[in-house]
Amino acid sequence: MRKIIAAAIVAILLSGCGEPRIDGSSEEAFHKSMSKVAESLPEENRKQFTADVMLLAFQNMDIGKVMSGKQRPEDVPGIMLSSLNGKTAAEVSAEASRVREARAMREKEQALSEISDLMDKKRKSELAKVELEKFEVLKSRYYKRKVEYSFMDDSVIELNVRNGTDKAVSRAFFKGTISSPGRSVPWLVEEFNHSIAGGMEPGESQSWSLAPNSFSAWGKVNPPTDAVLTVEVVRLNGADGKPIFGDGEFTERDADRLESLRKQYPN
Repeated sequence: MRKIIAAAIVAILLSGCGEPRIDGSSEEAFHKSMSKVAESLPEENRKQFTADVMLLAFQNMDIGKVMSGKQRPEDVPGIMLSSLNGKTAAEVSAEASRVREARAMREKEQALSEISDLMDKKRKSELAKVELEKFEVLKSRYYKRKVEYSFMDDSVIELNVRNGTDKAVSRAFFKGTISSPGRSVPWLVEEFNHSIAGGMEPGESQSWSLAPNSFSAWGKVNPPTDAVLTVEVVRLNGADGKPIFGDGEFTERDADRLESLRKQYPN
């Protein structure tokens, strides 16, 4: 009997001398125990401890369930307290490190997947650009035309084009730039497209006079007489109405994103 009592006393003493633990039985107990745990740490470690606690607390909160009504907002504090109950500072730190490592791994996997997708998009865009250049814009002109009984002038885009691809084209998409010699900033950079009645067979040439909407950017721009319109083909639809050479233009934003990701994850 004495041995049993002695063992019990030793156990009690050891438990009393152990590291302080977070008590998640109530909010009041939580705040008191948090203060004790924090005070047991060197001052330089307390800020990190608080950050670790916040990470674990919010790690177990599913905002999606709360927003969808599957979890009541009033239940959230209890879930947070329960997830931290009984943990020492060392246990909180270890679990927070595991959470951060797992998150970093997921972020890396997602980033590498995005890098792969962007590289593929860039490759396809470069191949498409070579093919799109075969649909030639031989002449391009932009001007304003007076309209009888109207206070607004009509905008006109004149194009001479030739289909040098080996595919029939039903619609052509362009990026037009109106600029003046000696000026670094253009008057307008805007995309437009044209549905080709009867399409364009390989080797065919056509001349178009297009009238953009007067309330569009094309209608509002009023460049000087020395301004020049240059046109780039960005997409072509085939006879079935689908893009012939892909529709994934590799944009400047894509390039910036790819560069940023490759700096973060060079290998």
